Amino acid sequence: MASSSFSCSVLQGFNFQKDSQELVGHLDSLKIGDKEFAADMAVEDPTKITEKEGTVKVVGVLSHIYWEGGYADPVQFSCNISAPNQQDAVVLQHTNLSNTEVVFAFSIYCYDPVSKVFYKAFHTDTTPLNGLIEKSGGDLSMNINITASDEVMSPINYDFFMGIMPKEEMQSIHYAVSESGKFVKNWGITAEA
Repeated sequence: MASSSFSCSVLQGFNFQKDSQELVGHLDSLKIGDKEFAADMAVEDPTKITEKEGTVKVVGVLSHIYWEGGYADPVQFSCNISAPNQQDAVVLQHTNLSNTEVVFAFSIYCYDPVSKVFYKAFHTDTTPLNGLIEKSGGDLSMNINITASDEVMSPINYDFFMGIMPKEEMQSIHYAVSESGKFVKNWGITAEA
């Protein structure tokens, strides 16, 4: 099974430069248990850089995302989130999370040197994924930094990591290798009744 690993430029994610062709990633939405994280960061959508209204509101700017590629393998990501979202994440991390359900959506953008445009290379399309926070040795795979990141000074942002296992349902992760070369892989297995 082919794994997927994308390292993205946080600097480019926050301050998009049209002449730079680095990978960019967004955590489009995130809900942990009953807590809906705010999409409170306005960043450039690389696929709409020629349009006047090219900004989108996201929960975080991704620095890395990894998936081993198997149906039951977790999706693990690191991103930078706002101060209000960091405070919410710290509260969740230090309280007993009885509900570890996660609903999340992400988009990774690559540059196509042939078409000379950015395209979505690894994403959830229009349907967020449903999962559970991954457990590692009894602990939940979730970590939020207490001190602000110094990679991008403004807006104030914090490093956030999470691993998410799929729920027992067949879901789709979308891929592309160019603007036109697209395919879909399954994440999660529907449990037999």
